[in-house]
Amino acid sequence: MDRVAFICLLAGGCAIAFAPIFVRLADTGPVASAFWRCALAVPVLWMWATARRNGARDKSQIKKVSLAPLTLAGIFFAADLGVWHFSILFTSVANSTVLANLQPIVVTLAGWLIWKRDVTRTFIAGMAVAIAGMFVLVGPNFAIGGRPLLGDALAALTAVFYASYFLAIKIARDAGASTARVMAWSTTITSIVLLPIALLFPQPFLPSSAAGWWVLAGLALITQVLGQGLIAYAFAHLPASLSSVSLLIQPVMAALFAWALFGEAIGPVQFTGAALVLAGIWLSRKGS
Repeated sequence: MDRVAFICLLAGGCAIAFAPIFVRLADTGPVASAFWRCALAVPVLWMWATARRNGARDKSQIKKVSLAPLTLAGIFFAADLGVWHFSILFTSVANSTVLANLQPIVVTLAGWLIWKRDVTRTFIAGMAVAIAGMFVLVGPNFAIGGRPLLGDALAALTAVFYASYFLAIKIARDAGASTARVMAWSTTITSIVLLPIALLFPQPFLPSSAAGWWVLAGLALITQVLGQGLIAYAFAHLPASLSSVSLLIQPVMAALFAWALFGEAIGPVQFTGAALVLAGIWLSRKGS
C-alpha cells in the first residue's frame, strides 16, 4: 500500500505541475482562474463523494469526521491559490513553482514540534538535497529584482499556506475522512472564499471564448480533481513530511513543461538541479 500511495503521490505531483501552464494560458485574471479551478471541480468531486457513500457496503462504518480540518483546508488552499496565481504573473513558472514548494520545511518542522514525529538524519539530508536542487534549478533568476522579485516573494508566502493546507488534509485523512469527502468539502470552501475576491478584483472574471473555458476545465480536472485527489489519497498512507518532500517533483515537471510550451530557458544547470531534486526525494523516502 505504501508503494502504491507513493506512486500516486508522484503522479499527483506531475498532474498539478500543469497548473502554472493553464494559468498562463487562461484569459481570466489570476484570482478568477483560481476560483474557476475549484468551482468547475466541485460538481465532479461531489458526484464522486456521493457515489462512494452510496456504494459503501456498510454505511454505519462511514466515519463522521469534524468539519474543522476540512474547513481550514479550504481556507488555506484559497490563500495558497490566490497568492500563487498572482506570483505566476510577476515571475517565471519555474520560480513561482519552486518557491511555493518550500513547504516541506514548514511541514517537517510542524510534525516535529507539534506531533513529536521523529525525523531521521537521512530524511533531513534528502530534504536538503531536494531543496538545494530547486534553487540550482532557478537560481540565476533570483538576482533580477523588480517585478520578478515581487513574484518570488509572493511565491514564498504561498509555501506557508500550502504547508498549512497539507497539514489540515493530513489531520482529516488520519481522522478517517475519505479522499472524496476531503476533496469535495475543501474545494467547495475554497470556491466560496475566492468568489467575492474574484468578483471585486479588477480583472477579467469570465473567459472571452470557448477556448478559454477549455483551459479552465483542464485546470479544474487535471490539477484539482486528478492531481490534488491523488495527493489527498496518498496522505492517508504516507508520513506528511515524506509526502511534502516528494511533491518537489512538481517544480521539476513544471520547468520541463514551461520549456516545452513557452520556451523558458533550461540548460545543463537546470537539469543538474532537477537531478538533485529527484535524488533528494529518493533519499528522503529511504530515510522515512
